[in-house]
Amino acid sequence: MSEAGIVKEKDDPAVVFRTRGLTKVYEMGSVTVHALRGIDLELSSGELVVLLGPSGSGKSTLLNILGGLDTATGGEVSYLGKDLTKATERELTEYRRYHVGFVFQFYNLIPSLTAVENVSVVTEIAVKPMNPADALAVVGLADRLDHFPSQLSGGEQQRVAIARAISKNPSVLLCDEPTGALDSETGIVVLEALERVNRELGTTTVIITHNVDIAGMADRIIHLSNGLISEVTKNTAKRSPQELHW
Repeated sequence: MSEAGIVKEKDDPAVVFRTRGLTKVYEMGSVTVHALRGIDLELSSGELVVLLGPSGSGKSTLLNILGGLDTATGGEVSYLGKDLTKATERELTEYRRYHVGFVFQFYNLIPSLTAVENVSVVTEIAVKPMNPADALAVVGLADRLDHFPSQLSGGEQQRVAIARAISKNPSVLLCDEPTGALDSETGIVVLEALERVNRELGTTTVIITHNVDIAGMADRIIHLSNGLISEVTKNTAKRSPQELHW
């Protein structure tokens, strides 16, 4: 990310994200929606964190601000000590392109491209990308390189989306309901892929879900309610995705 216009803070190098008093207000006609009401948060390098809460609690808004897809109304947010609230649009674009991988509920694969070609779309613009085939191998799809999305199951398509996200070697992987469109058995396979990425590549991983069971695989669980953090808990003994059931 460009250094121009980014104010560096004296920050703990292990802290990837830090927010202070983060707020977000949307004006929807005559209605004012307070999506975030003052979030103080730190996310550390290599953590696997679950953001847990019901619909409308502010999870996606918080994730979008951390990922540079949205901007805060007030407060501060920094990435590796760099102040994102003062970043220009160009700097935010570079930040998203080079530092953050996104996984959404829907896969957004290009139907006319094979799995490896879908991943290559990202590696062609990355600075230090992985080999696309290696990224697919990480998520267990080494034997699906030349398959088109229509030839893949929903879980396999989501794993291609994960491979695409990690192929640019991001520091952070932000996942918004990555199992929301999948059944339990398929969802667990996708969670196994995310857990492996976190464990083997050391990618700081944040997973949004309303599914309480998924919290068992996290290092920390951040509970959101009505735009506020209501509770932060740690797992003394993390569960593997294979142990999860819903």
